[in-house]
Amino acid sequence: MKKYPVLLFILGLAALIMFQGEVVMPLVNKVIQSDLFLVESKDEASQLPISNEMTSFAFTHCNSHIKENSNQNAIISFPEKPINAWSLGNYQYVINAEYSITMESQSTTNKYACRITYKNGDSIEGAADINNWSIDGVSELKK
Repeated sequence: MKKYPVLLFILGLAALIMFQGEVVMPLVNKVIQSDLFLVESKDEASQLPISNEMTSFAFTHCNSHIKENSNQNAIISFPEKPINAWSLGNYQYVINAEYSITMESQSTTNKYACRITYKNGDSIEGAADINNWSIDGVSELKK
């Protein structure tokens, strides 16, 4: 075999490709076709902006998060409604909104996007409690 290392390499590569095509890929296709990763919930995803009770709670909790993590000397004000809110399904939301921050008589308006998840699933009784939500990320969008 020391005389034919290239032939050994080609045969090994061919065997690996055949193993992947005949064993691994059919197994992957069976897993994909199964309901293994399916999450059932009453909250369905929407490509269009929505406005309901859960997006209102999500907006309020995102605003609280921004207020808690901002400069304590600043005065922050939020509008009554977000610019847009989307449901990603399974009680995950993206909130797009703006806020005004006043500091030393200088006021600026910033936009933000907040991704937030409700942790109690279909039981929406605790939606007003911030401890039942997790903020997955907030990004400021500069004007």
